Amino acid sequence: MSTARHIALIVALGNPGDKYQATRHNAGAWLLEAIRHSYGSAWAPAVAGKVQVASAVINDQSVKLLLPRVYMNVNGAEIAKYMRYFKLDASQILVLHDELDFPPGVVRLKDGGGCAGHNGLKSIKAHLGTTDFLRLRIGIGHPGHPDMVSDYVLAKPSVADHNQILDACHTAEKQLPAIVSGQIQAAMRVLHPQ
Repeated sequence: MSTARHIALIVALGNPGDKYQATRHNAGAWLLEAIRHSYGSAWAPAVAGKVQVASAVINDQSVKLLLPRVYMNVNGAEIAKYMRYFKLDASQILVLHDELDFPPGVVRLKDGGGCAGHNGLKSIKAHLGTTDFLRLRIGIGHPGHPDMVSDYVLAKPSVADHNQILDACHTAEKQLPAIVSGQIQAAMRVLHPQ
């Protein structure tokens, strides 16, 4: 896949409502909110679908911020609807999401690849027909057994884990100018220390 791309849309995965706002599964939404505060405008009504939208300027580029207000496992329909409306290609989006495979405090940039069981990513793939998009994977840790995953991701992290997740979000946010302007390898060198 080519890394010479420019990001036009940053999407966060999560679940809507106060009940889920502080849960691990909403780590992507936490990062998007931080990005909106640093670079963007207030949330505005969407032109299409059940989403919140804001505008941002990152590295002198206009970028839309998108937060679906539907459940994680069906978010792909709203994302695809928005992308069709603005005639965006999958290579122009950056998806922010929680990642069980990394401990809290770790964030990694991934270009394409599988969904690793993540329901939000599976929904996007089902509606876009591809996984050829960038993702910022925010580590939330793993409960230790597959049967515990559902309850784990829908629970609040400990204070220590929460602070580490926020630190990872801050680290990722600092790489946005590079990511948005297509400097993917440069961002990966920072986010993936040897």
